[in-house]
Amino acid sequence: MPDDATTLHELRRRMAEFVAERDWGRFHSPKNLVMGLAVEAAELMEHFLWMENAESFAVAQDAQRLTAIGEEMADVACYLLALANVLGMDLSDAIVDKLAKNATKYPVERYRGRYQ
Repeated sequence: MPDDATTLHELRRRMAEFVAERDWGRFHSPKNLVMGLAVEAAELMEHFLWMENAESFAVAQDAQRLTAIGEEMADVACYLLALANVLGMDLSDAIVDKLAKNATKYPVERYRGRYQ
């Protein structure tokens, strides 16, 4: 299921199915899902802790490390999908809306090549 052939709708459906099969819905309050998301994000950050910037880019050349990082990224994404399911939020709309808001907040002519 590569990115260019998989929709968010399909991923959300699969996440909902996974949760339903295990009867985990009763544990999936927004609070618990956000807390789980934070924990998984911290586990993802741990893979890059104390690295210099150049070293963090080099991770892409290490298949074993990349696999472990991909697993943590998937955990983060799964919690986000589960949260969208519980809240009934259209994640695609939220992302597109936020990108539009950020485009206004950070116009290209003022921020190209700058972080401040």
